[in-house]
Amino acid sequence: MGLSTHVLDTMNGCPAGGMAAELHTVEAGVAKLVKRFVLDADGRSPDGPLYRDGELKAGKYRLVFDVAGYFKGKGAQLPEPSFLDQVTLDFGVAHPQQHYHVPLLVSPWSYSTYRGS
Repeated sequence: MGLSTHVLDTMNGCPAGGMAAELHTVEAGVAKLVKRFVLDADGRSPDGPLYRDGELKAGKYRLVFDVAGYFKGKGAQLPEPSFLDQVTLDFGVAHPQQHYHVPLLVSPWSYSTYRGS
């Protein structure tokens, strides 16, 4: 049923609108860029699902989020180098007929993710 993501800024208590992100496929350990996008005001891909129903295939994927760039753009005073720069989430899709939602909860100092629905 597709693939989606949603990023929440836990430092400011809001969606991470404006954060740059990338989606990759990963085959034999090599990442291939599928698309670059900037999260909308709700912290989601502006084009809707990253893969729609029937487009998602079994395999390995990678989402990359520009966390340091986002927080610097919000005026956060980060050390150089920042503790988190880009957050990379590698995940597998075993059942492409199901929906895979990959949320990210993030601050300049921590992040968490899970498989949502």
